[in-house]
Amino acid sequence: MTKKRKHQEDFQKVKLKVGKKKPRLENATDTTFKTKAIQIPEQLKEDGVLPTQNRKLNIKDLLSQMHHYSPGVKHNALLGLKDLLSQYPFVIDAHLSNIVSEVAAVFTDKDSGVRGAAVHLLQFLASKIRAEQIAPFFPLVSAHLSSAMTHISEGIQEDSLKVLDILLEAYPALLTDRSSILLKNFVELISHQQLSKRLKSREKLSWMLSVNPNRRVTSQQWRLNVLIRLKKFLQAVVDGSSEIEDEGLQEQKDSPRSVRNPICISWKVHANNQQCIQLFENGGLRPKINSSFRLRSLTGVMDSAEKGLSSAENLKGFIEIIIPLLIECWIEASPAQSAPILGNLLESDSQQLMQQVLSIIHLLWKLTKRHDETYKMDLWLRMNYLVDFKHHFMRHFPYSLQETAKHKKKDSCKGNKYCVTSSNSVDHLLLNLTLCDIMVSLASTSTLQMDSGWLDMIRRFVTDTLQDGSKLNSKQVNRLLGVTWRLMQIQQNKVATEPLIKAVYTLYQQRNLLFPVRTLLLKFFSRVYQKEDLRTQRIRSRSKVLSRWLAGLPQQLALLGLRNPELSNQLIDIIHSAASRSNKELLQSLQATAARIYDPLEGTLVLLPAEAQRRLVQLVYFLPCLPASLLAGLSRCCIMGRMSSELAATLIGILRMRSSFAGWKCQVQDNSVNDVDYFSFLFSTLIGFSREELTSLQGIRGKPHISQSQLSPVRLYLTDLDQFLHHWAVTEMICHSLSTIPSQSQCFDILQTGICKYLVGLVVIPDSTAGSVLCAINKLLDQACILSETLHKFLASCCYSLLYFLLTLDKEDAEHLQKRDMLWGSCISALALLPRLLRLMLQSLQVSRICREELPVVAQLLRLLMQHGQLRSHMITNEFLVQQIIKDIMTLKSGEVQEQWLTDLHYCFNIYLASHPQGPGPVNTVY
Repeated sequence: MTKKRKHQEDFQKVKLKVGKKKPRLENATDTTFKTKAIQIPEQLKEDGVLPTQNRKLNIKDLLSQMHHYSPGVKHNALLGLKDLLSQYPFVIDAHLSNIVSEVAAVFTDKDSGVRGAAVHLLQFLASKIRAEQIAPFFPLVSAHLSSAMTHISEGIQEDSLKVLDILLEAYPALLTDRSSILLKNFVELISHQQLSKRLKSREKLSWMLSVNPNRRVTSQQWRLNVLIRLKKFLQAVVDGSSEIEDEGLQEQKDSPRSVRNPICISWKVHANNQQCIQLFENGGLRPKINSSFRLRSLTGVMDSAEKGLSSAENLKGFIEIIIPLLIECWIEASPAQSAPILGNLLESDSQQLMQQVLSIIHLLWKLTKRHDETYKMDLWLRMNYLVDFKHHFMRHFPYSLQETAKHKKKDSCKGNKYCVTSSNSVDHLLLNLTLCDIMVSLASTSTLQMDSGWLDMIRRFVTDTLQDGSKLNSKQVNRLLGVTWRLMQIQQNKVATEPLIKAVYTLYQQRNLLFPVRTLLLKFFSRVYQKEDLRTQRIRSRSKVLSRWLAGLPQQLALLGLRNPELSNQLIDIIHSAASRSNKELLQSLQATAARIYDPLEGTLVLLPAEAQRRLVQLVYFLPCLPASLLAGLSRCCIMGRMSSELAATLIGILRMRSSFAGWKCQVQDNSVNDVDYFSFLFSTLIGFSREELTSLQGIRGKPHISQSQLSPVRLYLTDLDQFLHHWAVTEMICHSLSTIPSQSQCFDILQTGICKYLVGLVVIPDSTAGSVLCAINKLLDQACILSETLHKFLASCCYSLLYFLLTLDKEDAEHLQKRDMLWGSCISALALLPRLLRLMLQSLQVSRICREELPVVAQLLRLLMQHGQLRSHMITNEFLVQQIIKDIMTLKSGEVQEQWLTDLHYCFNIYLASHPQGPGPVNTVY
């Protein structure tokens, strides 16, 4: 037992106790390890270069899915593309080529959902991509579009029209460059080729309308959809052609090429050789070159197929194909086929189809006008299609719309569930007007007798529509006036044209017309007037209606005011044109309305913008008579500041040309401007303030509006800087007009009388008025002029008040500092021209009556007068007065410390006067 127990001790089993950690074995392997992350920035940036959408797909992934066989994958790829590109628009520029090619490729996809998603994506891209960006890739887009339009599947053809709508809206110019291919596609969408009866010779292929029962819409509705796009396409071709001239005078669109750029010439600058006037051929407009030569394309010489509708042969060929098809569409929709009982009443669908037919023909007619052989084209169109048009189009003219049957309430239509009523609304009017436009383009003066039947129908329709046209919109009035103008050109005698003009005038007299409608009517009447005025006096026969319209324009202008400045501008242009042609009725009406137009408070002149004001000022030249009341109003317009000083100067110059002092060698209008009224206008404008305003100023006292000195009875009213500068600019033109009057002495006497009557005795005078009076005196004064003592004293008081005001200005007062040079110059010039004026001003300097604060100002004034070269000799003459004033100042300052200003005064007196230097020196004081 003992040995066994010892043997077991060598391999004893370790007993594990609960809660104790198991001891580590001696041969156990350590399996612990440590790791560190490895970061490679360039690899992490790889996904950041190409942004992803919400499904974590970038642009390359989405474009690659466009080639997947599954329609669902392609549909999701298109949706993902739209989502990605809307979030990151910069991706479009980087991958434009791939995006355009892949999206265009699915125009012909078999799945409708994929095509619908492609259309939505294309519409989104069209708003983001400019025409110049997509231009290099547009041939590919156009090729896929043509493939879709000519595809055998009806669904693809229908979706191709949606693609066409987007491209026509966004890139019309790029699309119309490939018109030769697309026009054939339009024809194939609604028709198919058929051999003519000459089966053996096979000389000619004809086209006939096709019917496909597999379409989701009716054949008539399908043709309507195609014709709507064809009309849009042809409209884009017409709009893109800069050479087309519209007969209808109203349909011209405002484009930068049709706007005249007037040359603004400043005659003052030109007279000083500081401005060169450039003259341009064709008045700044783009000239129309009538030449059969065309510049060669950069890609090489184009054949006739590549020229599209710009080639006369291609245009003729397309007209020969499409016109028979359009006539067939018309026959299907015409009242004789749909509802013979209703006569010329049309259903809505038929009316839309017929409207598109006529619109396409009308656009084709426009395209024929741009060719050099327009006359031959007109003859060709008349010879080939006039008979068919008269038979089919004019058969039920005019057309009206049959309303769709609607469910009516019992109280409105008792006993009937449905009521079918005919409508006389304007919905059908555009159809009739387009037809009229087409038909009158086929007529001419030489064919008047042959076409008199259907022309009378059109004339009656146009007259009736105009007389009852209060609800017409601008587009309808546009067409209506175009037809009216063409009818007046075909038959130019007064018997035929007067009813048409009268009908247009009836529409013009309607109240509350839309502004575009009113504008069209004004342009029509203006052109009719200009056309009538171009006739020779021998055959000219004035239209009474046109004369009545012209006579009413000034009154309309006065009533319009500021409510519509653009319409006012048009009225002014027409009035100016008629006035320059000396139209008697208009000039009489303008004379009667002139007081309201040129009213200084509420007149048209002061309410309208500057350019319109300029034209109104020019109209003053054409007024038959300029009475005193009108001149008074014009004077107030000049001085109130509601028009610019340059325009006021222009008005003053016009009145001078109308006066008897203009120096005309030939006889002008008698008694157009009375001499007394003309001088009253000049004097009132020179003063710058009315009598009522001057009276109201007399009660103003104290600063900051009044500058007052104890040595002068005249106090100055300080005007605003803008008012002062405006008044000064007007004064210069008034002085120029006064200086051109032959008898200067008589003119000066009139001015002297006006000053003594209206200004002498006033206590408060505006600073601009005082300066203007001195300026006029300086301009008119000569040796023959004799000034009264009253005027001498008044001018002396004005001079001292102005000089005192200038010497007491604060340097911080920037507004009044700008007046200094002008007022100082006028005062010095007056003192230099009138020695008596200087002596009176020196005699008024009684320093014993002033306060001590004004003494430095008087001393500074004396010092500046002595230093001034122009006044040197006059100051020497008045040496005793100056010396006496200095003694009085010394007496008042005796017993006090001598200040610097008094020392300077003594020094200047000793230098300039005490030594009696001979002749005026070169010193010109700047203070």
